[in-house]
Amino acid sequence: MILASALLLAGAIVVEHTCHLATWQLLLVYLVPYLLIGHNTLKEAIEGLLAGDAFNEHFLMTVATLGALCIGFLPGAETEFPEAVFVMLFFQVGELFEGYAEGKSRDSIAHLMDIRPDVAHVERDGEVIQVAPEAVAVGEVIVIGPGERIPLDGEIIEGASALDTVALTGESLPRQVAVGDNVASGCVNLSGVLRVRTSTAFAQSTVSRIITLVENSGERKSHSETFITRFARVYTPIVVFAALAVALVPPLLEGDFAAAFPTWLHRALIFLVVSCPCALVISVPLTFFGGIGGASRQGILVKGGNYIDTLSRIGTVVFDKTGTLTQGQFAVTAVHPDICNEQQLLHLAAHVEHYSTHPIAAALRQAFPDADTDDCAVTHVQEVAGQGVTARVGDKTVSVGNIKLMDSVGAHWHDCHHVGTIIHVAIDGIYAGHIVVGDQVKDDSAEAIAALKRLGVDKTVMLTGDRQEVGKDVARKLHLDEYHTELLPTDKVAHVERLLTQLPQGKTLAMVGDGINDAPVLARADVGIAMGGLGSDAAIEAADVVIMDDNPSKIARAIAISRRTLGIARQNVVFAIGVKVAVLLLATVGLATMWMAVFADVGVTVLAVLNATRALKKTA
Repeated sequence: MILASALLLAGAIVVEHTCHLATWQLLLVYLVPYLLIGHNTLKEAIEGLLAGDAFNEHFLMTVATLGALCIGFLPGAETEFPEAVFVMLFFQVGELFEGYAEGKSRDSIAHLMDIRPDVAHVERDGEVIQVAPEAVAVGEVIVIGPGERIPLDGEIIEGASALDTVALTGESLPRQVAVGDNVASGCVNLSGVLRVRTSTAFAQSTVSRIITLVENSGERKSHSETFITRFARVYTPIVVFAALAVALVPPLLEGDFAAAFPTWLHRALIFLVVSCPCALVISVPLTFFGGIGGASRQGILVKGGNYIDTLSRIGTVVFDKTGTLTQGQFAVTAVHPDICNEQQLLHLAAHVEHYSTHPIAAALRQAFPDADTDDCAVTHVQEVAGQGVTARVGDKTVSVGNIKLMDSVGAHWHDCHHVGTIIHVAIDGIYAGHIVVGDQVKDDSAEAIAALKRLGVDKTVMLTGDRQEVGKDVARKLHLDEYHTELLPTDKVAHVERLLTQLPQGKTLAMVGDGINDAPVLARADVGIAMGGLGSDAAIEAADVVIMDDNPSKIARAIAISRRTLGIARQNVVFAIGVKVAVLLLATVGLATMWMAVFADVGVTVLAVLNATRALKKTA
């Protein structure tokens, strides 16, 4: 370019009768940097013509720059060689920035690919051998050492450790696991050696499902993306024919076509350069891709850009209760003794329920874990169907169960004001007190509801199959706007149908759930959100958004990310169209230069792409 510019200056002082020859020579010189810079763009334009997709940004750039190279040969026109090369140069700079920004977006999602394990150590014939994760069958035992990534989902049968789950959930706090706990593929084992019996094949494992969701997210374009694509297909031919009209119609009207044509052709070329829609076509999809990548970094998997659109307009959020707003596991919530202290009551109940497999029995044993290690002898265990268990603990006969069991042993029981399942205890036929067992509300459920209200969500609703008093208690604690209890899956769908009809114009409805019974209603909602940590496969498959750590507070964060992403996309659209319209008006009346056209196209594209990369940043 330096050499070409020097020759251009030399050509300016050549005598008039050799100037035409100097123009040809300068064209050949400028073609060297032009072709070096623009050969890919020329190739894309030719391929588009051959494929029937002529009206793209490469075609516009090719026509505009080739026209600028040729305009100097028209009578009375000045050469535009440097402008032509610099238009192509800046277009390539814009492509470079686009590639960089898209690469950053892909990197943010590709970090999820790092969770894909390369090998698995499986026990076979008394030996531990190294195989590919795909080669491990369901039910085989794998060994995971400290620092290794868990290759397949399964249940720990030996060992205890802490797991780094940040790649799956976005949470930095390690998770403590021991025998009986389920572990997900993709987590890193931080300390002890674990033996795990696999529960899924690799293709159905957590890590494989995550990677599949992310890789396929681009196939579901948002409404904004689809609009931009449709816009470009209609807009580009209109611009090309408008530029032809600018070049041909005014010279014909002026009468002296030959004299006026170079001036209007120059304006038409500027019109073409300015009109290139690449800032919109590039930056808007890139913004959505960045939003999806930024969400994945925080343990929120969005299955497509269309759900970014839908999330941003949520007006009603409907929750399942068990496993979504509550832990989904029974635990002791209160102990009310009558003739002994709390520890003694728990001690006796845990011993009596020692051999039972009922979830309530497990909650009692968990509340008093020392029952496995003390010296109390438990004999004469008798389970009464539908009532409870009676056993000898030491020298006492202890009955643990419901009011029917208390009546049968002659214990004078009394009710409890607490909400939950009441487990009554009698010692030698004398009422000793009761224990309340219930499903506990998750620690961040209240904050999740409050955060949704702060974001302007109009209504929060809970739909549950649980009893009226349990649902009422949870709704009261969390300040929900509406709740419905004792529902079947079909009842939940009916309630969602009703709520959809009540939505204000432009608002959408989200359903949040985790169980198999939630799959139909997740699919029916405008956007289904599944709890991915403990949620069922059916719920995760039916959902459009997956919260990897089961924290309801991530729902508000997903909405905030989507609104921020939409805001950035709108900024790019307004900025790009505003600058282009201004320069187009100037070009039509002859006040715009080729450099202004370069900024209106390439400069706007670069700024829009840089703005789009902000969607990758973490949302507080």
